[in-house]
Amino acid sequence: MIDRYVTPELSALWSPTNKTQRWLDVEIAVCDGLEHFGKIPAGTTDAIRSGAKFDLERMAELEKETRHDVMAFVKNVAENLGPEGRYVHYGVTSYDIVDTALALILRDATDTIIASAERLTEVIRKRAREHKNTVMIGRTHGIHAEPITFGFKLATWLDEMNNNLVRLKQAREAIAVGKISGAVGTHANIGPEVELYVCTNLGLKVTPISTQIVARDRHAQLMCTLAILAASLERFATEVRNLARTEIREVQEYFAVGQKGSSAMPHKRNPWNSETVTGLARVVRGNLVAMLESMATWHERDLTNSSVERVILPDTTMLVDWMLNKFAGILDTLIVYPENMKRNLEQMGGLVCSEQIMLALITTGLSREDAYAVAQRNAAKAWDGAGFREAIEADPVVQERLTAEDIEHAFNVEYHLKNLTHTFETLGI
Repeated sequence: MIDRYVTPELSALWSPTNKTQRWLDVEIAVCDGLEHFGKIPAGTTDAIRSGAKFDLERMAELEKETRHDVMAFVKNVAENLGPEGRYVHYGVTSYDIVDTALALILRDATDTIIASAERLTEVIRKRAREHKNTVMIGRTHGIHAEPITFGFKLATWLDEMNNNLVRLKQAREAIAVGKISGAVGTHANIGPEVELYVCTNLGLKVTPISTQIVARDRHAQLMCTLAILAASLERFATEVRNLARTEIREVQEYFAVGQKGSSAMPHKRNPWNSETVTGLARVVRGNLVAMLESMATWHERDLTNSSVERVILPDTTMLVDWMLNKFAGILDTLIVYPENMKRNLEQMGGLVCSEQIMLALITTGLSREDAYAVAQRNAAKAWDGAGFREAIEADPVVQERLTAEDIEHAFNVEYHLKNLTHTFETLGI
């Protein structure tokens, strides 16, 4: 992933140095397990641990010869050891090391993403609480519907992020498993007791059964979870973009002194950060397709998943962590315009209270169909430029059936917001 869309934490996790160190951590843990069960001489692990090291440049040279990255690594490590070096990679296959090390990295990456998601939920919670009573129009199909508050809108985001956190924690459990079971998973040269010992000491669970690799449904689960999370962020960012449109202008991304919105138009203040989040969500979804296709391997394994995962697993985890942090910043500094929200709400003269007029007429004994017709014919006048309330008050059926108090109640915006406290308490806001 390019540096533009990477957080320092995820960049460090996926660095070649850290990836190779994780390989070494697993190799040493395997030696420890073998020694613990008397499979290799006592003292071997300490000797390996004290002398084992690797050099990425040397590994690259050796890979030209071996045409195998793990064997180049093993050979490089052994070069720096004495006779004990013969027990490095003893009884295991490459993906005992690679998949178990990958689980460590994905576990740590998911932990970082969970922390970033939790920070975003706190920003959403804070801004929802701040704007609990900031009244605005709710929109369906892009058209005015009925009143809500900006805090209520944000509360829906909080609920979605809570769901994302549940999924992330489930995916974290699924991905944090290792395997030390040999070439086709039968433990022919290394016993299940060693596998359990190694994985437990590394903070991993053991997959109940494996082939040469851990089944890729676990990795696909994580990628699905990240794709859903990215889609949530896209939903939030798209809402910011829509509300920031000039003719709506209910919110605006923070615009710094000296910032430029266009090379040609000095007046521009574009929601470019939200647009970036939206665009990157598409990359994450595309990566999911590749991961799902990588679930199918020939027999006990092939190499089709390897090249794919070298790209999509680092890129996707790095992108999602960056997106979470970016959107937390967008929302934390988002400028809100309550006066514009009020102006837009009142734009069509109370038209958004049409349902309350219909319900009020129904309670007088009018059929629902007839009550709907009364509200709709007066709404049509509002669409043509008249004030809806004035049209309603002049309607003969309304004059016959509703009192001035009934009409006042129907046009009271607070009626729509009476259960806000219940919703906020349910969400712990």
